[in-house]
Amino acid sequence: MRPSVSQGTEMQPEGASSPGVAAPDATETPVRSVPAIVTAGDSRAAKAVYGKSKVYLEVEGLSLVAHVVRTLQDCPEVESVWVVGDPVRLEEALGKKALRDVLTKPLYIVEQQRDLISNCWETYRRILAGDPTQGCDPESEADRDQEVLFMSGDLPIATAQEFSSMIKRSQAEDVDYVLGLCPAEALDVFRPRHPGDAGITVAYFNTRDGRFRQNNLHYAKPGRIGRRERIEEMYEMRHQRRFWNMFTLALRLLSSRVGGLKIAVLFGFMHLAGVADRNDRPKLARLLSNYVTLDINRVTISKILDTRFVLAPIESGGCALDVDTEEEYDAICEKYPKWIVEHRERSAKLHGPLAPWRGANTPSASASEGLK
Repeated sequence: MRPSVSQGTEMQPEGASSPGVAAPDATETPVRSVPAIVTAGDSRAAKAVYGKSKVYLEVEGLSLVAHVVRTLQDCPEVESVWVVGDPVRLEEALGKKALRDVLTKPLYIVEQQRDLISNCWETYRRILAGDPTQGCDPESEADRDQEVLFMSGDLPIATAQEFSSMIKRSQAEDVDYVLGLCPAEALDVFRPRHPGDAGITVAYFNTRDGRFRQNNLHYAKPGRIGRRERIEEMYEMRHQRRFWNMFTLALRLLSSRVGGLKIAVLFGFMHLAGVADRNDRPKLARLLSNYVTLDINRVTISKILDTRFVLAPIESGGCALDVDTEEEYDAICEKYPKWIVEHRERSAKLHGPLAPWRGANTPSASASEGLK
């Protein structure tokens, strides 16, 4: 009999035991299994949708965070899942039979801290200790080299192939932090097809290399990142549609010793190119974005965070489709049955078949079987 999901309790399944851009999947190199941290906290940077924390909104009978946990069961490179947030609410959201019946990996709940970076850091400390109730600081080189896949808890369209591809690409790089990207073309399939059609249109940052969006996947060695607090600042200012966010971020960069005028100008060009792109001025957007490349972004972010950093474009777009507004949530609820089937097919074609997970004695049930 499985134990209930609760704070500090493991839910153990039955039977379980180009420059600036990351390289393609390294299939010849053995892939290391890693823990995954799913952020589901209610920090000041978290957005409410329909008056509640968005990770607890339901699609097809499961909360958004439960969808993410369920999909992680099918990723062979993920060894365990750690969800950080409100323990009481998470116990209810992750305790449904539709999820429990498909669990094949250890599932832990960690109590949330004051903000996003604290949530990630404290959960990483608990991974080092092997204890969801208390952690320990990284002391050895092995601790500092501990790799973790981070993601937000509102990605209902994400696929296991995307998680797997991110892990393999990241491990092929000799760096400490890899940020996933999604090309604009991969998200065009989710746009409205005609007036009145449900769909999602997102903002991109424009570069000479193309138009991209962050895909909410982060692969990192937290113990090796020098300025973790700056990730929180960048996260809080991430909405490129809001001029004040970009202006505030530019001022912070301008006033910082590692930032300077060059970095502020870089973000200014990116913002103006994004404005032109959203206002259907592609020629102006291309002109402005010509001054910004992925490699310039890599070097800039490496300096800001004081760490070795690269960007990893992932060709399929499910992880970049998070829920930030009521309109986006409504569109996902309406289109989910169609989108999830089509996107799984695209991901399988783009990334190939998943490797079997050697950590389980029983195969992971598919997401669709878990809802029957």
